[in-house]
Amino acid sequence: MTAPRLAPAALRLMLVTDRDMIGARSLDVVVDAAVSGGVGSVQLREKSAPTRTFVDLARALGARLAARGVPLFVNDRVDVALAAGLSHVHVGQSDMRPADVRALMGPAAVIGLSITALSDLDADDLARVDYLGVGPVFATATKPDAAPALGLSGLAAIRAATSLPIVAIGGVTADTVAGLRAAGADGVAVVSAIMTAADPAAAAAAFVRAFGA
Repeated sequence: MTAPRLAPAALRLMLVTDRDMIGARSLDVVVDAAVSGGVGSVQLREKSAPTRTFVDLARALGARLAARGVPLFVNDRVDVALAAGLSHVHVGQSDMRPADVRALMGPAAVIGLSITALSDLDADDLARVDYLGVGPVFATATKPDAAPALGLSGLAAIRAATSLPIVAIGGVTADTVAGLRAAGADGVAVVSAIMTAADPAAAAAAFVRAFGA
């Protein structure tokens, strides 16, 4: 049920935040630079922040990005998205069920769902979401509890089983974009390759160029 306002360009390059990777820099500065380089959407991931802090971050960053026409997805926390007045959320296999997310957030919300294996594909879930975050495709140290890497063949198998847009995540670099696209990815979600970059705008632009090629 892809939402009309979820433009394909929004999923082509999604930045997933990790404040532990940016050192003394502010999240706003890194995200602003990444958006200037071509990031089409941002997913705010806060695994350890207190709820109040998470809501404040989501509200402020959501407003900042809205002014630039870039959607902000809240990772995992539907309550945070609702409190911050945001309509985009991404949930994992152990989070709230997509049917419950949809019931709480309404028909106009944009919902993403993490898929870590072909067996995660569930018809009821797929009917409630707008896109799938598939991975990790490659091995990654960004998420210590990540599932085993799917590889390009695993990504291709999931692509063959659904028509929903797929955003590939996990060990993604600009050099792997061509292979991911060939395996069926509509976009990529990037954490460390942009968050740790000395020049986040240039790092994002490299992904944009890879897609252009």
